[in-house]
Amino acid sequence: MAMAMPAAFDPLIDFDGMWTTDLANRYLPLPELPDVRYECIDGRLVVSPTEVGSNSYGAASLIQLVGQPAREAGFYVFGPVNLTFNPGRWIVPDLAVLHSLPKDDNEDLWIPASHVLMPVEFVSHSHDSRKRDFVDKPGRCAEAGIPYFMRIQIVRQLRSVTVELLKLGDEHYELLTEAAGGQELVTAEPFEMRFTPRSLVP
Repeated sequence: MAMAMPAAFDPLIDFDGMWTTDLANRYLPLPELPDVRYECIDGRLVVSPTEVGSNSYGAASLIQLVGQPAREAGFYVFGPVNLTFNPGRWIVPDLAVLHSLPKDDNEDLWIPASHVLMPVEFVSHSHDSRKRDFVDKPGRCAEAGIPYFMRIQIVRQLRSVTVELLKLGDEHYELLTEAAGGQELVTAEPFEMRFTPRSLVP
């Protein structure tokens, strides 16, 4: 009788439900998926494509617009980071404004949620991604006590852009201010910002 060949080791399958930052340090990125975004919710890895070009352009433009006022207020604007709630749960926002810098190499790779002032999410258009951007990620950030959350939607074909700035209330985020298109978004918190959403598209 022929011996059954053992199944090939596949970290995505074999570690499903068990992923931690330690396993991620050892096995990610996967050779066959080097350029995707890896997030983890309670040990389950969530793999998503790199952002579409319009969102990437918007994120780069936003850094140019808010980077200096953030620095003047004592904050730091980062691009995508591993915003980490615990070893088995992290997300990768498109931008993250920090009020505290990482103190060592491990924190530099796995940014603690306690260091984050405001994640910024550019909404992706797939159904699953939209649910994560509108429900899951804000919920987890609110649960972790992150004071602010910014959400941006770009519809490239229409050059339509909306920006929502949310502030943590008792348990959930509440709308602090919003703007769309050529309207000016003006706010004094969490630091001085003044820009039009339309400036985030080419």
